[in-house]
Amino acid sequence: MDSLYLPQTSSFKGGSELFLRDVFENILKTYLKKNPTTKRIWELVQSVDNEKICYDHFTFMTLKIDGYGIDSMSSFFMDNGYKIGGGLDFPNKNLRGLWFSPPDINIPEDGHGLSNGPLPRLVMGEILVDELSPASQEIIRKYLKPAGGKQALLSSILGSLIWEKPTWSEFKQIAVENELAAWAFINGYTMNHLAFAVHRLKHRFSDINCIIQYLEENGFDLNQDGGVLKVSTDGLLMQVSSLSEQLPVEFSGGVVKSVPASYIEFTERLVLPQFKDLPHDQIKEIHRREDFALNNADNILGSSRFTSDV
Repeated sequence: MDSLYLPQTSSFKGGSELFLRDVFENILKTYLKKNPTTKRIWELVQSVDNEKICYDHFTFMTLKIDGYGIDSMSSFFMDNGYKIGGGLDFPNKNLRGLWFSPPDINIPEDGHGLSNGPLPRLVMGEILVDELSPASQEIIRKYLKPAGGKQALLSSILGSLIWEKPTWSEFKQIAVENELAAWAFINGYTMNHLAFAVHRLKHRFSDINCIIQYLEENGFDLNQDGGVLKVSTDGLLMQVSSLSEQLPVEFSGGVVKSVPASYIEFTERLVLPQFKDLPHDQIKEIHRREDFALNNADNILGSSRFTSDV
């Protein structure tokens, strides 16, 4: 089934909001456990003035082949109220994406985090494997057996690959051609990155420029593609992302090489022009820019670039 024509489910199935939140909590725990530098940034944000954080979006990468693409991850979330918000296509990267808006639920005035705060948007990308070279396609098809994608959500929660690890030479063949495909091939369904909702922060980090300054002063590497601060053409969406750290992976055959892990992002959504005169305490998420910007997203995708070995 083409991902763009997935059924538009929009309501919970019998009191499953708590279960959905538990799923997100476990995906987050695995993401932080597997990415030490990202965890340090996450903890720093949490510690500033005992900040009550909220998330803008969670992002996942998939491989579009034999049921392993976007559909393999999105079906669970759509069964629990998520709806397709729009598409993001990157033909120069053999990548297609969809973003999903969360279900309409009641949020307490002081709701935060994943326990009782706003549910994150979801962004899911799929590498169009059929557009890769015959050599890369052959390697991926060798490992991704039909129907394995049914375990996508479990794989994301556990942080384990559904398929066996490739050899270093096989992985390198894919990485030289398409780094995002290689990232998805070795990281699987582990969350690619999360984004904090900067506009929901209350204290020092409510200014995205203060975030940039703080991260740079503390020695964190930031993605500079398109500038450290990435701004949409309408000026209403601003984003900053770290660079993923390079972590050692043991490939089939015992070769150990460092490859990119996940990273972390900060997203600020400004108030739409028609609502600019609303009192600050009356501004809600619906009054802010909602979707994503292709130019920003294209630059952010470079956050998981390879810096060595390949």
